[in-house]
Amino acid sequence: MSKSPQQAGDPRRVIDQRVVNIDELALEHHAKGDKFECNAARIGPLLGAKDLGYSYDVVPPGKRSCPFHSHSAEEEMFFIVKGEGLLRYGSETRRLRAGDFVCCPVGGPETAHQIVNDSNADLAYVSVSTMMPAEVCLYPDSNKVGAYGEGVRHMTPAGSGVDYWKDEA
Repeated sequence: MSKSPQQAGDPRRVIDQRVVNIDELALEHHAKGDKFECNAARIGPLLGAKDLGYSYDVVPPGKRSCPFHSHSAEEEMFFIVKGEGLLRYGSETRRLRAGDFVCCPVGGPETAHQIVNDSNADLAYVSVSTMMPAEVCLYPDSNKVGAYGEGVRHMTPAGSGVDYWKDEA
């Protein structure tokens, strides 16, 4: 039987464990190369989320937080909190600004997406995603495929697979 937060030594009420304000988040810095950089917090685990993942990302001018990608299992939604930038979606682009919601359903290259901060000020957004136990992502810019699951994180160039029966029979 699980303990209540009070029994486990946490003085907060259960309801208080399910709420956090953006200004209370401890942002972690992430950077890779000269294109990718953000300060982000993964909020879902902090609040005890079970089936949804949500994060808060602050992207500095001229950067993006992740590569252009699509999902085969997880749907994502973004809400622009402050700033403005560019949404890449499939083969199209459009401007984003504070207050915009962005829907990124599952699919192939036609649903690949990326938010780019091409402005002179920070761009902040909240992302929400369905948390599936297994996921395959396509990365059209780099022609990669990523497979993710329990204990699995595998990237490979698209088209470099092996036959299903190789080394089996």
